[in-house]
Amino acid sequence: MVDDTMARVAVSSCLLGEPVRWDGGHKRDGFVTDILASLVEIVPVCPEVELGMGTPRPPVDLVRVGASLRMLGQGGADHTEAMARFSSRRLDELGPVDGWVFKAGSPSCGVDQVPVRGEGGGVARDGRGLFAAAVRERFPLLPIEDESGLADPARRASFLARVLAHRWQRGLAKEAQRNT
Repeated sequence: MVDDTMARVAVSSCLLGEPVRWDGGHKRDGFVTDILASLVEIVPVCPEVELGMGTPRPPVDLVRVGASLRMLGQGGADHTEAMARFSSRRLDELGPVDGWVFKAGSPSCGVDQVPVRGEGGGVARDGRGLFAAAVRERFPLLPIEDESGLADPARRASFLARVLAHRWQRGLAKEAQRNT
């Protein structure tokens, strides 16, 4: 059930200490679990596990193939289309959120500077995780940050202010609907 009184922030599950990473580990983030979780309702999301890729699992990479960006596993398994379908379905089911904290560098959740292999073997840090890209496309005004950004006090304060402003705007819109 959605708590309509609190801001809701979706968070990459590995940052909450859940063992969902490709190697079966996690990347628990103290700010997210100890501070943010006391201020907002946390909505855990792990696109790769929820897609059915399992834990542990072979790692995936973003690979530029011609003009497209593909999510390829070791051995050539292509998860790109499955991730696109999952992203659409998961975002439809999510319910309202007021912000998102993603795992930096992840081929599914990285906000920016995600490593992308080129066809020639070189690596550029110019990608965005496929799920994070779907979130950004669907919700262009949603406050989004990754855990490395939240380590900066100014970015952390800005993110929290934007989350609260988003929640306030969502409440105003809901109130306006009730009054029509």
